[in-house]
Amino acid sequence: MLPKSPRRQDLRKAVALLRHGQVIAYPTEGVWGLGCDPRRRPALRHILRLKKRPQRKGVLLIAATRSQAARFADLHAVEEQVLGRYWPGTTLVLPARREAAAWLRGQHGGIAIRVTHHEASRRLCRSFGRAIVSTSANPAGLQAARDLRTLRRYFGARVWVLPARLGGQRRPSRIIDAVTGRILRS
Repeated sequence: MLPKSPRRQDLRKAVALLRHGQVIAYPTEGVWGLGCDPRRRPALRHILRLKKRPQRKGVLLIAATRSQAARFADLHAVEEQVLGRYWPGTTLVLPARREAAAWLRGQHGGIAIRVTHHEASRRLCRSFGRAIVSTSANPAGLQAARDLRTLRRYFGARVWVLPARLGGQRRPSRIIDAVTGRILRS
């Protein structure tokens, strides 16, 4: 059985791998995610190859705090009540800052970021010191991995796994355009 929260030594290893441009798998609110340092384009390309996902779709980021999200998104362009209403927990599409490279956003003008409430994901982002790429751990067209067996079937030993439990959420995070309020995925 996986621990609810990752052990310190596992967090240290995850951070070291991220800093060296590697891709890791880690638990999120409802599914296993694939993540990397969003500043490392080769690592993102590796994720896209693993998933067989086109770059034009872009990826979202998860953060432990608003300040981590603010490195990639212009939070001042959004009303405070919107941020308070949806974070933590909901993915918001926000106006992108320069650090949110086009290869993260894909064909989109904004950047999708979720301040997570999931303990293991939050600890990972805090330990890393910034937001990380967060995309479901599955090849395109297949269901997102909700257990380790499926994760291993999809990717084998090609990604290191941060051992901790999923959050138990059954549906993917809602995605809302923070400026217009339009629900992009419910």
